[in-house]
Amino acid sequence: MQILRVLNNNVITSLDDSETEIVVMGRGLAFQKKPGDAIDEDKIEKIFRPESNDSSRKLKELLEQIPMEYVQLTEEIRKLAVLMLDKEFGDSIYLSLTDHIHFAVERHQRGLDIKNGLLLEVKSLYKSEYQVGRSALKLIEDRIGVKLPDDEAAFIAMHLVNAQLGEEMPVLMNITKIIQDILNIVRKHFELEYNEDSISYYRFVTHLKFFAQRLISGDHSGNNYDSLYEIVKENCPEAYPCTESIEAYIAEHHDYRLNKEEMLYLTIHIDRIAKT
Repeated sequence: MQILRVLNNNVITSLDDSETEIVVMGRGLAFQKKPGDAIDEDKIEKIFRPESNDSSRKLKELLEQIPMEYVQLTEEIRKLAVLMLDKEFGDSIYLSLTDHIHFAVERHQRGLDIKNGLLLEVKSLYKSEYQVGRSALKLIEDRIGVKLPDDEAAFIAMHLVNAQLGEEMPVLMNITKIIQDILNIVRKHFELEYNEDSISYYRFVTHLKFFAQRLISGDHSGNNYDSLYEIVKENCPEAYPCTESIEAYIAEHHDYRLNKEEMLYLTIHIDRIAKT
Protein backbone atom coordinates (compact mmCIF):
# COMPACT_ATOMS: atom_id res chain seq x y z
CA MET A 1 0.00 0.00 0.00
CA GLN A 2 1.02 3.58 -0.63
CA ILE A 3 0.30 6.75 1.33
CA LEU A 4 -2.47 8.80 -0.21
CA ARG A 5 -2.52 11.58 2.39
CA VAL A 6 -0.69 12.23 5.66
CA LEU A 7 -3.07 13.33 8.43
CA ASN A 8 -0.43 13.40 11.18
CA ASN A 9 2.62 11.36 12.24
CA ASN A 10 0.38 8.46 13.23
CA VAL A 11 -2.43 8.50 10.68
CA ILE A 12 -2.54 8.34 6.89
CA THR A 13 -5.07 7.54 4.19
CA SER A 14 -4.56 4.97 1.47
CA LEU A 15 -6.50 2.92 -1.08
CA ASP A 16 -7.39 -0.74 -0.61
CA ASP A 17 -7.51 -3.36 -3.37
CA SER A 18 -10.92 -2.10 -4.52
CA GLU A 19 -9.63 1.50 -4.76
CA THR A 20 -11.71 2.52 -1.73
CA GLU A 21 -10.13 5.12 0.54
CA ILE A 22 -9.21 3.77 3.97
CA VAL A 23 -7.74 5.35 7.08
CA VAL A 24 -4.65 3.64 8.49
CA MET A 25 -3.29 4.23 11.99
CA GLY A 26 -0.04 3.30 13.71
CA ARG A 27 2.44 5.03 15.98
CA GLY A 28 5.04 6.82 13.84
CA LEU A 29 3.48 5.39 10.68
CA ALA A 30 3.82 8.67 8.76
CA PHE A 31 6.90 10.13 10.43
CA GLN A 32 9.00 11.84 7.73
CA LYS A 33 6.74 10.31 5.08
CA LYS A 34 4.91 11.91 2.16
CA PRO A 35 2.14 10.93 -0.29
CA GLY A 36 3.29 8.18 -2.63
CA ASP A 37 5.66 6.57 -0.13
CA ALA A 38 5.17 2.91 0.72
CA ILE A 39 3.44 2.14 4.03
CA ASP A 40 5.48 0.25 6.61
CA GLU A 41 2.93 -2.51 7.24
CA ASP A 42 4.72 -3.61 10.42
CA LYS A 43 3.65 -0.33 12.03
CA ILE A 44 -0.04 -0.65 11.17
CA GLU A 45 -2.18 -0.92 14.30
CA LYS A 46 -5.65 -0.27 12.90
CA ILE A 47 -7.33 0.11 9.52
CA PHE A 48 -10.65 1.94 9.30
CA ARG A 49 -13.03 1.38 6.41
CA PRO A 50 -15.66 4.11 6.87
CA GLU A 51 -19.20 3.19 5.83
CA SER A 52 -19.83 6.44 3.96
CA ASN A 53 -18.08 9.54 2.64
CA ASP A 54 -19.52 11.54 5.52
CA SER A 55 -18.22 9.15 8.19
CA SER A 56 -14.87 9.04 6.37
CA ARG A 57 -14.60 12.83 6.48
CA LYS A 58 -15.57 12.97 10.16
CA LEU A 59 -13.14 10.19 11.07
CA LYS A 60 -10.24 11.89 9.29
CA GLU A 61 -11.01 15.20 11.00
CA LEU A 62 -11.20 13.46 14.36
CA LEU A 63 -7.91 11.60 13.96
CA GLU A 64 -6.16 14.78 12.85
CA GLN A 65 -7.19 16.57 16.04
CA ILE A 66 -7.15 13.94 18.79
CA PRO A 67 -4.00 12.37 20.30
CA MET A 68 -3.42 8.77 19.34
CA GLU A 69 -3.68 7.46 22.90
CA TYR A 70 -7.40 8.25 22.88
CA VAL A 71 -7.96 6.11 19.80
CA GLN A 72 -5.94 3.31 21.38
CA LEU A 73 -7.99 3.73 24.56
CA THR A 74 -11.21 3.42 22.58
CA GLU A 75 -9.90 0.22 21.00
CA GLU A 76 -9.24 -1.20 24.47
CA ILE A 77 -12.77 -0.25 25.56
CA ARG A 78 -14.23 -1.76 22.38
CA LYS A 79 -12.41 -5.05 23.03
CA LEU A 80 -13.60 -4.98 26.64
CA ALA A 81 -17.19 -4.40 25.48
CA VAL A 82 -16.97 -7.29 23.00
CA LEU A 83 -15.75 -9.55 25.80
CA MET A 84 -18.22 -8.42 28.47
CA LEU A 85 -21.29 -8.06 26.24
CA ASP A 86 -20.53 -10.85 23.77
CA LYS A 87 -21.38 -8.47 20.90
CA GLU A 88 -19.43 -7.01 18.02
CA PHE A 89 -19.07 -3.29 17.36
CA GLY A 90 -18.25 -1.69 14.03
CA ASP A 91 -15.80 1.11 13.36
CA SER A 92 -18.49 3.73 14.01
CA ILE A 93 -17.80 3.33 17.72
CA TYR A 94 -14.37 4.91 17.22
CA LEU A 95 -15.88 8.10 15.89
CA SER A 96 -18.43 8.61 18.66
CA LEU A 97 -16.63 7.18 21.67
CA THR A 98 -13.15 8.59 20.96
CA ASP A 99 -14.61 12.05 20.49
CA HIS A 100 -16.69 11.76 23.66
CA ILE A 101 -13.84 10.53 25.88
CA HIS A 102 -11.45 13.20 24.61
CA PHE A 103 -14.02 15.93 25.22
CA ALA A 104 -14.98 14.49 28.63
CA VAL A 105 -11.35 14.54 29.78
CA GLU A 106 -10.91 18.11 28.52
CA ARG A 107 -14.09 19.22 30.33
CA HIS A 108 -13.07 17.45 33.55
CA GLN A 109 -9.67 19.13 33.53
CA ARG A 110 -11.43 22.49 33.26
CA GLY A 111 -13.83 21.63 36.08
CA LEU A 112 -16.79 21.35 33.71
CA ASP A 113 -18.15 17.86 34.40
CA ILE A 114 -21.64 17.29 32.98
CA LYS A 115 -24.33 15.51 34.98
CA ASN A 116 -26.02 12.64 33.16
CA GLY A 117 -29.74 13.16 33.62
CA LEU A 118 -30.35 9.51 32.74
CA LEU A 119 -27.76 8.02 35.12
CA LEU A 120 -30.29 6.06 37.18
CA GLU A 121 -32.16 4.87 34.08
CA VAL A 122 -28.97 3.71 32.37
CA LYS A 123 -27.83 1.85 35.49
CA SER A 124 -31.20 0.10 35.58
CA LEU A 125 -31.98 -0.45 31.89
CA TYR A 126 -28.51 -1.07 30.49
CA LYS A 127 -26.79 -2.85 33.36
CA SER A 128 -24.18 -4.71 31.32
CA GLU A 129 -23.25 -1.68 29.24
CA TYR A 130 -22.99 0.39 32.42
CA GLN A 131 -20.56 -2.13 33.91
CA VAL A 132 -18.45 -1.78 30.76
CA GLY A 133 -18.61 1.98 31.32
CA ARG A 134 -17.36 1.58 34.88
CA SER A 135 -14.49 -0.59 33.67
CA ALA A 136 -13.78 1.99 30.96
CA LEU A 137 -13.41 4.71 33.61
CA LYS A 138 -10.72 2.59 35.27
CA LEU A 139 -8.93 2.23 31.92
CA ILE A 140 -9.12 6.00 31.37
CA GLU A 141 -7.66 6.61 34.81
CA ASP A 142 -4.87 4.09 34.19
CA ARG A 143 -4.00 5.33 30.69
CA ILE A 144 -4.70 9.07 30.85
CA GLY A 145 -4.38 9.69 34.59
CA VAL A 146 -7.84 11.29 34.85
CA LYS A 147 -10.56 10.01 37.20
CA LEU A 148 -13.93 10.77 35.60
CA PRO A 149 -17.24 10.71 37.56
CA ASP A 150 -19.78 7.89 37.34
CA ASP A 151 -21.93 10.03 35.05
CA GLU A 152 -19.37 9.32 32.33
CA ALA A 153 -19.77 5.55 32.80
CA ALA A 154 -23.42 6.06 31.88
CA PHE A 155 -22.48 8.20 28.87
CA ILE A 156 -20.10 5.48 27.66
CA ALA A 157 -22.83 2.87 28.19
CA MET A 158 -25.18 4.96 26.05
CA HIS A 159 -22.61 5.08 23.26
CA LEU A 160 -22.41 1.28 23.37
CA VAL A 161 -26.19 0.93 23.29
CA ASN A 162 -26.29 3.48 20.49
CA ALA A 163 -23.80 1.41 18.49
CA GLN A 164 -26.03 -1.66 18.93
CA LEU A 165 -29.26 0.10 17.99
CA GLY A 166 -27.71 2.25 15.28
CA GLU A 167 -29.27 5.49 16.57
CA GLU A 168 -27.95 8.99 17.25
CA MET A 169 -27.46 9.99 20.89
CA PRO A 170 -30.49 12.35 21.14
CA VAL A 171 -32.69 9.56 19.74
CA LEU A 172 -31.26 7.10 22.25
CA MET A 173 -32.04 9.52 25.08
CA ASN A 174 -35.64 9.72 23.86
CA ILE A 175 -35.81 5.92 23.65
CA THR A 176 -34.52 5.62 27.21
CA LYS A 177 -37.10 8.14 28.49
CA ILE A 178 -39.95 6.26 26.79
CA ILE A 179 -38.78 2.99 28.34
CA GLN A 180 -38.56 4.54 31.80
CA ASP A 181 -41.97 6.20 31.48
CA ILE A 182 -43.62 2.91 30.50
CA LEU A 183 -41.88 1.06 33.33
CA ASN A 184 -43.18 3.70 35.72
CA ILE A 185 -46.75 3.29 34.40
CA VAL A 186 -46.59 -0.46 35.00
CA ARG A 187 -44.94 -0.01 38.42
CA LYS A 188 -47.64 2.38 39.61
CA HIS A 189 -50.49 0.35 38.11
CA PHE A 190 -49.53 -2.81 39.98
CA GLU A 191 -47.75 -1.12 42.91
CA LEU A 192 -44.82 -3.44 42.37
CA GLU A 193 -41.05 -3.35 42.67
CA TYR A 194 -39.28 -4.90 39.71
CA ASN A 195 -37.00 -7.86 40.11
CA GLU A 196 -34.39 -6.46 37.74
CA ASP A 197 -32.50 -9.75 37.74
CA SER A 198 -35.47 -11.74 36.47
CA ILE A 199 -35.73 -13.01 32.90
CA SER A 200 -39.23 -11.47 32.65
CA TYR A 201 -37.84 -8.00 33.40
CA TYR A 202 -35.01 -8.51 30.91
CA ARG A 203 -37.45 -9.59 28.19
CA PHE A 204 -39.80 -6.69 28.92
CA VAL A 205 -37.05 -4.09 28.78
CA THR A 206 -35.66 -5.63 25.57
CA HIS A 207 -39.13 -5.48 24.02
CA LEU A 208 -39.52 -1.85 25.12
CA LYS A 209 -36.15 -0.87 23.59
CA PHE A 210 -37.20 -1.96 20.13
CA PHE A 211 -40.77 -0.75 20.61
CA ALA A 212 -39.51 2.75 21.50
CA GLN A 213 -37.05 2.68 18.61
CA ARG A 214 -39.84 1.86 16.15
CA LEU A 215 -42.07 4.50 17.70
CA ILE A 216 -39.49 7.25 17.26
CA SER A 217 -38.46 6.13 13.77
CA GLY A 218 -42.09 6.04 12.63
CA ASP A 219 -42.00 2.34 11.77
CA HIS A 220 -45.52 1.30 12.72
CA SER A 221 -45.95 -1.67 10.43
CA GLY A 222 -47.47 -4.81 11.92
CA ASN A 223 -50.15 -7.45 11.71
CA ASN A 224 -53.59 -7.01 13.25
CA TYR A 225 -53.80 -10.42 14.95
CA ASP A 226 -57.50 -9.73 15.61
CA SER A 227 -58.42 -13.13 17.05
CA LEU A 228 -55.26 -13.50 19.16
CA TYR A 229 -55.62 -9.91 20.37
CA GLU A 230 -59.12 -10.66 21.70
CA ILE A 231 -57.92 -13.85 23.39
CA VAL A 232 -55.05 -12.06 25.14
CA LYS A 233 -57.34 -9.17 26.13
CA GLU A 234 -59.79 -11.64 27.70
CA ASN A 235 -57.15 -13.77 29.40
CA CYS A 236 -55.13 -10.91 30.86
CA PRO A 237 -57.84 -8.85 32.60
CA GLU A 238 -55.36 -7.19 34.98
CA ALA A 239 -52.62 -6.47 32.46
CA TYR A 240 -54.78 -5.12 29.66
CA PRO A 241 -55.98 -1.97 31.50
CA CYS A 242 -52.31 -1.18 32.17
CA THR A 243 -51.63 -1.49 28.43
CA GLU A 244 -54.49 0.95 27.83
CA SER A 245 -52.76 3.41 30.16
CA ILE A 246 -49.59 3.04 28.10
CA GLU A 247 -51.64 3.55 24.93
CA ALA A 248 -53.01 6.80 26.37
CA TYR A 249 -49.48 7.96 27.31
CA ILE A 250 -48.18 7.24 23.79
CA ALA A 251 -51.15 9.03 22.22
CA GLU A 252 -50.67 12.10 24.40
CA HIS A 253 -46.91 12.42 24.21
CA HIS A 254 -46.13 10.94 20.79
CA ASP A 255 -49.37 11.49 18.85
CA TYR A 256 -49.67 7.83 17.90
CA ARG A 257 -52.28 5.14 18.55
CA LEU A 258 -50.90 1.67 19.23
CA ASN A 259 -51.98 -1.03 16.78
CA LYS A 260 -53.36 -4.38 17.95
CA GLU A 261 -50.04 -6.18 17.55
CA GLU A 262 -48.29 -3.66 19.80
CA MET A 263 -51.12 -3.83 22.35
CA LEU A 264 -51.01 -7.61 22.28
CA TYR A 265 -47.29 -7.96 22.94
CA LEU A 266 -47.25 -5.26 25.60
CA THR A 267 -50.09 -7.01 27.41
CA ILE A 268 -48.32 -10.38 27.29
CA HIS A 269 -45.11 -8.90 28.72
CA ILE A 270 -46.94 -6.90 31.37
CA ASP A 271 -48.96 -9.94 32.44
CA ARG A 272 -45.78 -11.97 32.79
CA ILE A 273 -43.86 -9.35 34.73
CA ALA A 274 -46.80 -8.62 37.04
CA LYS A 275 -46.85 -12.30 38.03
CA THR A 276 -43.09 -12.62 38.54
